[in-house]
Formats: sequence, C-alpha cells, structure tokens
Amino acid sequence: MTHLNDLDLGIKIAQIPSTSRLLIVDDEARFRSAYRTLLAGPERQIEECATGRDALRRLALRDIDVVVLDLHLPDVGGIEIMDWLTRNHIQTSIIIFSADEGIDSAIHALRQGAFEFIRKHSDPTDLIGAVERALKRRRLEREHAMMTARLEQSERLHRFLVDQSPDFIYTLDSEGRFIFVNSRIETLLGYARDELLGQHYSCIVHDDDLEKARYAFHERRIGERATTNFEVRLKTKTAGIRHFDNRMIVAILSSQGVYDPNQDVSPNSFIGTSGVARDITERKLAEETIAYQAFHDLLTGLPNRTLFKDRLDLALTQAHRKNQRVGVMFLDLDRFKLINDTYGHAEGDHLLKEFAQRIRGCLRSGDTLARQGGDEFTVLLPDISSREDVLTIAGKMLAELKHPFLIAERDFYTTVSIGIAVFPEDGENPELLLRNADIAMYQTKARGKNGYSEFSAEMNTHHVERISLENDLRYALKEGDQFELHFQPQISRRRRRIVGIEALVRWKHPTQGLLGPDCFIPLAEECGLIGGISNWVIADACRQMRHLRALGYEDLKIGINLSPRDFERPDLLERITEQLTLNDLPPRCLELEITESLLMNDAEGVLAKVRQLRRAGLLISIDDFGTGFSSLNYLRRFSVSSLKIDQSFVRDLGGGSASGLIHAILGIARSFELGTIAEGIETPAQAEALSTLGCDLMQGYLFSRPLTTAKLIDYLAAPAPIA
Repeated sequence: MTHLNDLDLGIKIAQIPSTSRLLIVDDEARFRSAYRTLLAGPERQIEECATGRDALRRLALRDIDVVVLDLHLPDVGGIEIMDWLTRNHIQTSIIIFSADEGIDSAIHALRQGAFEFIRKHSDPTDLIGAVERALKRRRLEREHAMMTARLEQSERLHRFLVDQSPDFIYTLDSEGRFIFVNSRIETLLGYARDELLGQHYSCIVHDDDLEKARYAFHERRIGERATTNFEVRLKTKTAGIRHFDNRMIVAILSSQGVYDPNQDVSPNSFIGTSGVARDITERKLAEETIAYQAFHDLLTGLPNRTLFKDRLDLALTQAHRKNQRVGVMFLDLDRFKLINDTYGHAEGDHLLKEFAQRIRGCLRSGDTLARQGGDEFTVLLPDISSREDVLTIAGKMLAELKHPFLIAERDFYTTVSIGIAVFPEDGENPELLLRNADIAMYQTKARGKNGYSEFSAEMNTHHVERISLENDLRYALKEGDQFELHFQPQISRRRRRIVGIEALVRWKHPTQGLLGPDCFIPLAEECGLIGGISNWVIADACRQMRHLRALGYEDLKIGINLSPRDFERPDLLERITEQLTLNDLPPRCLELEITESLLMNDAEGVLAKVRQLRRAGLLISIDDFGTGFSSLNYLRRFSVSSLKIDQSFVRDLGGGSASGLIHAILGIARSFELGTIAEGIETPAQAEALSTLGCDLMQGYLFSRPLTTAKLIDYLAAPAPIA
C-alpha cells in the first residue's frame, strides 16, 4: 500500500526562511538609521525605503515579513500602502510608527489591519517588543501557510495544522452542538477539548451576545454570503464576565454551512456549521484606550472639554424639551502657579488631582466635572429647579477648600474662583453659557478671588469694554504718542522749597480723554503690557529731568513708580541705566518707588534686584508704607532709602491712632536712617500736624496737583507760598 506522504502530488512546499526580512519606510533618514540600529539582530535582514512608491516596488516581491511604516510620506500615504497590500493579497505584518497624534488615524490604521500602532515619542522598547511579536506572529502565519499546503498530502497534516492554528476552529452539528474543536480552545478559553464536545455553543457565548450570535453559529450559507468578521464575546471556563481579563475575550468569527458532500446543497443536505474565531481582545483594548483618551483628561481622569461640551449639548436639549434649568460653573484654581513655581510640576499635578477629587465630592451623581486645561475646570449641573441650587453647590465647594492640601509634606491652603451661568437666562447654547460663566469667573478674580459670581448682562458689557480698552492700550503702546507724564511737587516744609517731583503717567485716550493710571495700569499688568509702559515712563522721565537740569534745577530728584511685574524681568537694571546714560543723568536723581507687598513676594529675588539698583546709585522708596504686613526684618535686609507714609494715615490725622502710627513710622525710619515723605496732604492742619510729629517732606493737593511739564516749569519758576 502506498502512503500519501510518499506520493508526488506536484505541490512544492516552501520552507520557512531562517532570516526575517524587515522593511523600514520613513521619509527622514535619521529615523530610518535609528530604527535600523534599534531593530538590528541575528537572523534579521533590514531594508529601507524613503518614499511610498519605493516601498510598493519592494513589497511587490512578497518576501517582507514586517513593515515599520510611517503614515505621512511625501508621495503615497501609509493608509494607501496598507490598502494596496490588502488588494494584492500580500501577507506582511504592518507596524505603524508615526508622530501623528490623531485618534482617528490610529483607529483607522488598526481597523485597516495594522498589527500595532505606536507613536514616535513612545519608549523605544515598545517598538522592539512590537517587532518581536510581529515576527513571531509572522512565523506562525508562515507555519500555518505551510501546513495548509501539506493538507493536500495527508489528513494527519490537516489535523496538525488545525490544532496548531492561532485561531479557534470548530464544527457544530445541525443542533448547534460541538462535534469538533481544535486545541486552541485550551489556551483561548481554558476548556479541554473533550469538555466541549457534545455541548451547545451557547455555553461559551456571552449572555448579552446570544441573540445576535445565533445567526453566526447556525450559519447555513456558504461562499461570499457566509458570515465573516462577526464580533462576539466568548466566556472562558471561569464563567465570570469582565472586560479584557481572563474571564472573557473578544473574537471575530467567520462561519459557513456544512453540507453532505454526497448530495446537492439544499436544506435537506445541511449537516452543521464550521467556523473560525480569532482573538482580538488586545486590539479592542487598544481601541477602547484610544477612544477613552480622546474624551478624558489623562491626569485627573475627568471628562475633557470635548466630552463636556457633548454632555452640555445633550443636557440643554433635554432641558429645552422639559422646560428645565441647567447650571454651568467655570472654576479657576487660585494660586496654582505658586505651587508649580515653588515645588515643581509633580506637586502641581498632585494638587490638581486632589482638587478634582474634592470638587467631585460636592456634586450630585448626575453632574459632570470636567477639566478644560491647566487649572481651569467646568461643572455641568442638569435638572436644577432654581439658581439657588447652583449657589448651594458653589458654597459647598468653597467650604470644602477651607481644609488644607498636603503638598510636599506641608499644609497648603488654596481657594477657587467660580463663575456661574444658568440656562436659559444666561445663554441658550453651550458656547454662550461657557463664555458667560468664564466672564463671571473673572469677575470673581477681580473681586479678590475665593468666591463665586453669577453672570449678569452688565458683566458682558464690562467684558466687551475691557477687551476694547486692552486693544486700545496695545495700539497706544505701538504708536507711543498717547501717553504723557504729569508731575506732583514734593515739598520740604521746613526749608520752604521744592525738593523733588513724582512722575505720574496719564493716557490721552482718543475717545475717553485723559485717563489716570487706575484706569489702565491694572489691565496692563494683567495683559502683560506693563513692561512697555514702564519702559516709556522711565525714558520720558529721564528726558524731562535732563530738560529741568538744563534749566538749572539740578538738585531735584524724580520719583517713578515700578510695577511688581517689572521686578520679574531680568533686565530691569539695564533698562534704567541705559536711559540714565543716554540723558547724562546721575543715578541719585532717580528714586524708584516700590510697593510694600512686593517685598513679601519672592523676597530673595526682589532683594537681589534692590541691591543691584542701590549699588548702581539709585534711590529706592517704599510706597504706601504701613498698609501692608512687612516686618522690620524686611527693612533691615532691603537697603531702601526712604518710606512714603500712606495718605490713609494722613487723612485720619486728628485721631489718636493715626498720629500714633505716623509717629511710629517716623521712629522706625530714624532707627534705620531712612528718609520719610507723607503723601495726600490736603489741609494746612494736616501739614502742621505732620511737622509737629517730625515729618518734613510732604506731597499733596495742598501744595500742588499733578502738573504738565509746561506748568511744572512755571511752578518751579514762581512757586506758590508753602503753607
């Protein structure tokens, strides 16, 4: 008897090559070189292509095992190459290694048949591991192909091929009971083959999928009309249901009817169904992960702005139909930058996660807390009966934040600024509600933070005016001819003469007229424009001083107010000394006025800059002294030259407490050998009281209002009698 293995059936069975062929397709040579070095190994032959057309020509030879493919190529894109491979039935494993951050690209590539999708900024070991898995899979596929060829030679080879398949292969009888399963069932679902034989297919199908799976497992059709790539969840022997662990897998199933070979295909000759199920659990997990990342903030796990807007849209649709209200809150974490700057971004991230957890605890189960980005969050409150419901929740948030956070093993207290808008009163679409809640939040910031504000129409008007004023201010800085300095004389009452002037900036607004600094300096500081204004003030003050000295007023000094933001710039000293040199002025004629609060913010950094300025010969005065909380230690460390007594103390002169405070300030100044000047003197009685207390230098409306340059020169030439 002749054995089947001894027969020459004219079938040539290719041997599995010992060398694996890898093709790297990327338009950047440095990446190709890096990939080649990274993936080099024994029994690997690595080739490169810089364009899609070169890759197609090389792939047409049908001997490449794994392709490392970039999606974006200069001629033919990665997706087109994958489609070409599918159409031409070329078997190779595709690993997409791309810088494309798009979610859709990743999902499309995986569904197109990519083995894995890896981003270029991932860990290099991810690519190494993916290639190893792909080569292993490729070897299995080649073994599968080789066994398919040998199937024609013997039944034994057929059985071996089926049992070694990476897919679950089965046959059912006409009643849906297993009459054959391959050995893959043991590693895939945990059943021994004998355990399933005779059992109904429903014992391995997820309960929720039974109805839709019935047609696939009872498939009677054959050929192109038969079931292909049907997705179904299969239970393992442990029987429990879960997502992506050892109790359930996701598979794609292809099946067709089996008919008696001795009869024509007809309902009477149907004897069962055969099928193949492939495990796609890891691919489904990747798709789920990509989809989750598209709609959630990865740091806090909260919905992101995209998902929040989608939920807000849905909530507004339902509220409109049911005539209900919807609340929207915009939250901004106060002092968050301080944590990042002081302790680093890791502690900042920790604070954001803890903050999100606390705020979530203040909400109802149907509410949504989302992170917009940075330290900004939004809250959706559907189905509320009145605005008071929103205010109650806002109050709970503020109360919750009265407890400290543990940051870098220290207690840290932070607050939140909240803006509130309610549908339909404050807006009828998501964009308008979010914008108005944002406007209300900034109103809370302007009022001192740590609270909440409800949106009103007046806020919107103010917001529009503020944006308009900001644009006008930017234009004014660009043109450079809309600002002017006014000067208020500083008087020595004992010597009955003018000893100095304070430069006060004014803005000649084209439509609003002359604006004082209170109308635009806070806006300039907030918008980052204060540096340009300070530059202009320093330059113009120095030009005016040069002019006054040329007229013979060489003993005058000029005071210039500096913003705290000016001390954040590393070139502060250079900006000032450049103007002094340009106008041939001695440093002692320039007195820089800084606020008391500046001394307490970043004390070490400010101290270094103050010392630089003093070493350059400039005078430093603390403005509004006594209104802050600086200690005597600050005066000892900061080498300032004088103190300015705030006008609020002068205004209250006549009361015992104000006189006592001024007396104390004068005593402190004498102890530290500092000069003093009182501002805001409006009556002769105030001037006399200050002189009695020992304060000689004064400034205020009693002596002169702020003057233009021309009027200042007239005043200096013929000063009014000093009261």
